[in-house]
Amino acid sequence: MKEFFIDGLRQFFDYSGFANCEPGNLIMIVVGLIFITLAIVKEYEPMLLIPIGFGIILGNIPFTDGLQVGVYENGSVLNYLYFGVLKGVYPPLIFLGIGAMTDFSALISNPKLILIGAAAQCGIFAAYAAALALGFTPMEAGAIGIIGGADGPTAIFISSKLAPSLMGAIAISAYSYMALVPVIQPPIMRLLTTPKERLIRMRPPRAVSHREKVMFPLLCILLTAFLVPTGLPLLGMLFFGNLLKESSVTKRLANTASNALIDIVTILIGLTVGCSTQASTFLKWQSVEIFILGAFSFVIATACGVLFVKIFNLFLKEGNKINPLIGNSGVSAVPDSARVSNVEGLKYDKTNYLLMHAMGPNVAGVIGSAVAAGILLSFLY
Repeated sequence: MKEFFIDGLRQFFDYSGFANCEPGNLIMIVVGLIFITLAIVKEYEPMLLIPIGFGIILGNIPFTDGLQVGVYENGSVLNYLYFGVLKGVYPPLIFLGIGAMTDFSALISNPKLILIGAAAQCGIFAAYAAALALGFTPMEAGAIGIIGGADGPTAIFISSKLAPSLMGAIAISAYSYMALVPVIQPPIMRLLTTPKERLIRMRPPRAVSHREKVMFPLLCILLTAFLVPTGLPLLGMLFFGNLLKESSVTKRLANTASNALIDIVTILIGLTVGCSTQASTFLKWQSVEIFILGAFSFVIATACGVLFVKIFNLFLKEGNKINPLIGNSGVSAVPDSARVSNVEGLKYDKTNYLLMHAMGPNVAGVIGSAVAAGILLSFLY
């Protein structure tokens, strides 16, 4: 009886996390705790970092193979939930919610701001070239490059198609830099602008009619989808969600898409992406390279947006010039990068509110990152 009891305890211990724990698991658990701490203490994208951080902890609880509890074990609950990430189901649903909560009025009233969103996508292609130079395959480089768009769902969608094995590192990198927008972008904006440029006051956006708001998603989906059909899942859901919002006759659907649905999908995508960062698959030199390339692409995207505005201003008359502090908002971190533009502008003129102006290139960046994703898929997939 004593031996039976001892054998039972030994078997129980062999199945426990203490017996299967490796240093990598502990490192990743600490990373997960750091994510949660940043979300709670610093309030850096808490709705993203808390699910991801907790998922990292869940994904690195040690266990014996065959228990069907891990995200990579066929038949496990986490594996079924991860299916939405692996097959690119969750990102279009998030884009549906983004479309349903986005007001494109700032962009419609000043269409030239879309050029800033396009310029900021240079970071994607710069990172793509850099990844090729480091020895990544073209498909892997394409998936890494999309980090420069500062769009987590798009990064997950592209990596699910082009480089599933790198999805964890790419997704964590993309969401990390999205959360750090208020830290990374301001020094670049100050470095590339002069005190005089930071004081530029832009004309107030004109009033946009209901008809224009309804026509915008319809015209945009026809233009962008015909241009890059490969971006249809993202672009289609983005503009469909916006049509639900602006039509004014589907308020219940728009409210569901912009609240309950996007919240549920955000929880699932954050948790399962975090779970996919098991130490055995995540703690590799490739992950470090991806984080470096992600930072590089984000810096280039921010710099290109600001520099484009400076160059563009050379061709604009006085009174029509654009404050280059909104150039950073060309990346697709909505609305955080637009808030950064506003905060920086108020530091130099407490009456110069740039938020509404910055929302134009900001929402253009959402469209631009999806179009860039479609371009990459068209010649890599």
